[in-house]
Amino acid sequence: MAVVGIICEYNPFHLGHLRQLRLVRAALGPETAVVCAMSGNYVQRGMPAAWDKYARAEAAVAAGADLVLELPLTGVLSSAEGFARAGVALLSSLGVVDVLSFGAECGDGAALEALADRMEGPAFSEALRAGLDQGLPYAAARQQAAGDTEGLLSQPNNILALEYLRALRHLQSPLRPLVIARNGDYHALTPDAEAPSASALRAMLPGDGWQSYVPPAAAKILAAAPQYDFAHGERAVLARLRAIERQDWEACAHGSEGLWSKAWRAAGTAPDCDAFLQAVKSKRYPLSRVRRLLLCAYLGVTQADLQRPVPYGRILAVGPAGRGLLRQARDTGALPLVNPGARAPEPEYERLEQRTGDLFTLFAQPGASTPCGMDRTQRLIIEKS
Repeated sequence: MAVVGIICEYNPFHLGHLRQLRLVRAALGPETAVVCAMSGNYVQRGMPAAWDKYARAEAAVAAGADLVLELPLTGVLSSAEGFARAGVALLSSLGVVDVLSFGAECGDGAALEALADRMEGPAFSEALRAGLDQGLPYAAARQQAAGDTEGLLSQPNNILALEYLRALRHLQSPLRPLVIARNGDYHALTPDAEAPSASALRAMLPGDGWQSYVPPAAAKILAAAPQYDFAHGERAVLARLRAIERQDWEACAHGSEGLWSKAWRAAGTAPDCDAFLQAVKSKRYPLSRVRRLLLCAYLGVTQADLQRPVPYGRILAVGPAGRGLLRQARDTGALPLVNPGARAPEPEYERLEQRTGDLFTLFAQPGASTPCGMDRTQRLIIEKS
């Protein structure tokens, strides 16, 4: 039986994700097991997830995944490169995963491998720096440095696919890549019937309509779970920004190259978070990086935190086939695995997880409960059938 790893956010799990599972099992056999490394309460674009990690993990297992582990927080809050490396490192450490599957607008694995080759080594880094020094936006400088004449780096899933390929090499991972061509527009606000974008489904919240683009078993779970949105917690974020001292901004994740100083000044004048983002972003520093800087400032995550080795993996949900994989990974894997509610082997990293989890619930809908200590009280989600 093949075991496939998928690095994901499932915000929410939709029909396009279900299609990926079907294509993976069509390629490798119907008994193929799927292990997911899923973002927790925050997602890589620097925002809170629309549902908490336990609801999203339960929905994924109900829709066909076998085991869902939490992608380490410090990887989620990193750049695309750090996000990819954290996911590959986690899946590789289990000792049970054979294949890494990921979607890309370009379904040609050879073309992606060739571009990943050009993005390795000092020549690419030097060309990228030269483009930035010439005043090019980061995306344009990267595309020019990589010699990407086909425009592969202009599409978001291709970008992550390339980072996965690079991470496999850097970490000398034994996982084999399996590229699945992704249909549809990642940023489309009108959902495609077969490959809807998660952005389009989140745009429907808090109303209805999104359920028809989500597998029924997953939709049932998510419809009953609380929803979260950045706008609901904006005052909490602003309160934190206005209280941060200069030295804390200097240590904040994503504040390198003096960006922290620009953020510190903006925090002292911005009437809202959008004004802060607009004041800090530039051609050199895209909005995605500034969003992550803003979120890390709110959460108290430093650059040193992002560089800290992840000491354990956190289990979120298990399906019937996943239980055997979990036993094997606990016996032969290189990383300790921790159940929800259980004490973790590294208290300092656990405190970071718990603090950021407690701050997540402040993004709940107005009037909804804002529980504290979810990671300490949650129990492992086990799908029986």
